[in-house]
Amino acid sequence: MKFQHLKERMEFGKKSVESQRRNDEQLECVNNGSMDIEGLPVLRTNSGGWKASLFMIGVAAVMPLVGGFIADVYCGRYWMIVIASIIYVSGLVLLTISVSLSALKPPDHCQTAICKKATSTQIGVFFFALYLISLGTSGHQPALQAFGADQFDEEDKDEMLKKNSFFNFWYLSICIGNLLAVTVIAYVQQNISWGFGFGIVTVAMGMASLFFLYGTPFYRYKLPGPSPITRIAQVVVAAIRKRNISMPLDMNLLYENEDGDSIIAGKRLLSHTENFQFLDKAAVLVQDPSGGLNNETQGGKQPNPWKICTVTQVEETKLIFRMVPIWFFCLIFGVAATQSQSFFIKQATTMDRSMGPHFQVPPSSLLALSTVAGVVFIIIYDRCIVPLARRITLNERGITILQRIGIGMFLAVMCMVAAALTEEKRVHVAKIHGLLDSPGTTIPLSVFWLTPQFVIMGIADVFLVVGLQEYFYDQVPDSMRSLGIGFFLSDIGVASFVGSLVITIIEKITKRRGHPGWFVNNLNRCKLNYFYWFLAILSAINLCCYICAARKYTYKKIKQTSAISGSSRHYLLKD
Repeated sequence: MKFQHLKERMEFGKKSVESQRRNDEQLECVNNGSMDIEGLPVLRTNSGGWKASLFMIGVAAVMPLVGGFIADVYCGRYWMIVIASIIYVSGLVLLTISVSLSALKPPDHCQTAICKKATSTQIGVFFFALYLISLGTSGHQPALQAFGADQFDEEDKDEMLKKNSFFNFWYLSICIGNLLAVTVIAYVQQNISWGFGFGIVTVAMGMASLFFLYGTPFYRYKLPGPSPITRIAQVVVAAIRKRNISMPLDMNLLYENEDGDSIIAGKRLLSHTENFQFLDKAAVLVQDPSGGLNNETQGGKQPNPWKICTVTQVEETKLIFRMVPIWFFCLIFGVAATQSQSFFIKQATTMDRSMGPHFQVPPSSLLALSTVAGVVFIIIYDRCIVPLARRITLNERGITILQRIGIGMFLAVMCMVAAALTEEKRVHVAKIHGLLDSPGTTIPLSVFWLTPQFVIMGIADVFLVVGLQEYFYDQVPDSMRSLGIGFFLSDIGVASFVGSLVITIIEKITKRRGHPGWFVNNLNRCKLNYFYWFLAILSAINLCCYICAARKYTYKKIKQTSAISGSSRHYLLKD
């Protein structure tokens, strides 16, 4: 009897636990109509949010490397823009249809607790539309910006100054588009329909594509060049082959073919630089024992590029190598910047968003603060700060590209400090009013306390984001400029993945030994201020490392030649 009684108690306890678990899961379910791929209620803790969206953002931002490569090597920037625009608009049309026609989407409202499962056709059409948009973006973004900058002649002083302003006004146009997206389009989608909102975007993109085609007779075009991967590999292989050869005392004697390979596709010659000197051996022309040059040639006519490379080709390889630390140190800024689109918005949802007695500010619309700050400051920077700095520094840009990026990193540190202080204020007010365990109750603190961190991040973007765009366009080889913009976009994409990884690592570390961790479902009990302080310290350390790398950085040096001699210079060494 005792064993039977004990067994019944165990069964009762098991059922109670199971019932409590189901109740907890119901509380944790997303209540906005979202479901998993099987059409079942979806748990908030296991899905959605930045855990899911960072995969889309990351892939969409890394893919431009492929689009930039194809534009530079195969089809050229103009045709890449045309092809990518067609794919982009097709994806938007299909996406608009997929959220508008009842046959291509599940019911808008669930009749029971379990929503009707989306059919395979509905899922396939929806994701095919997203993939088309991602594919179109991967070619459109890097090629369009590089093609726009190509319209200015870098050899002409007046046009060079206009090109410097081009990147500022390019960013201005992006900011205006973002402002319309987080205000007008967001309002239409939430209050009218998703189909109408996507329809507006589709029509706007179609009209923009037609407007681009209308300007075809007025553009300046550059032909695609050889594969940069092949050219870099040739330099590395040639340098390894000649690793035991001594370098000449006069570096001007290194091999340079001034009327052939070095000026393909209108590419400019580059001057020799002192760093990565082991690669210079690729430009040393070795004499074979018989006294001829057969050891370095193909058929006695053209030099074998896997054995001998020009100075320009070597310097192009050095440019890529020098970009790696700059690219790496800018990742941390991307990690900090993603917080303005995630945790900043979550903070806003708990605060008083009233503007008058009848209007509540949508949390996502606070992103407009960063956008407006960027729009205003980019105009002030281009029209006031740059001319003043130009008189002081005598630099055509006012300040150097790397200095501009460094200022943006410093402002990112200040943004995280402001965010940490504001979060401490928010939690303090919640504690005073006994709301720490009432996450659904509005904290009596105006949401506009978040204004400083949004504004500082918007100004930081003016310095760092625009600086990175200009850097990756200007400092890559002339034949790789679409790919250079792809490097910039990949920095943003990889930073999204790194940000997700940082949050995951912190979450696992802080949950050890039974601690709740920094990130819990109740934002009032989160240690979000600790996270912001952590990012501020990490960004400050990263800024110091960046400064060290920037101080040693050597900018691209264009060889000034009054006329092309049509000759090949080389230095002969006996093996």
